[in-house]
Amino acid sequence: MIKHVVMLKFKKDADEAGISELEKKLGALPGEIPEIRSYEFGRDVLRSERSYDFALVSVFEDIESLKRYQIHPRHQEVLKKVKDLCESVIVADFVF
Repeated sequence: MIKHVVMLKFKKDADEAGISELEKKLGALPGEIPEIRSYEFGRDVLRSERSYDFALVSVFEDIESLKRYQIHPRHQEVLKKVKDLCESVIVADFVF
């Protein structure tokens, strides 16, 4: 199994409507991409100086499933929105 972890830091001028649209698009992905085994995301609640604003954790059966997810058209749409809204993105993928 592969765990895919993403953390987002929004640009200072990212508007709430854009962030809400991103959340809606993210929420739809598990129903659109069959490779996703588990999927959770949300806004940071601590809001410390070191914190990122948003996190996503998803699980895939294997590396091939993760690669298919990465090139899926719906995921590509979400990536465009992320690039518009974020100043920084951190990603880690690991076997568990």
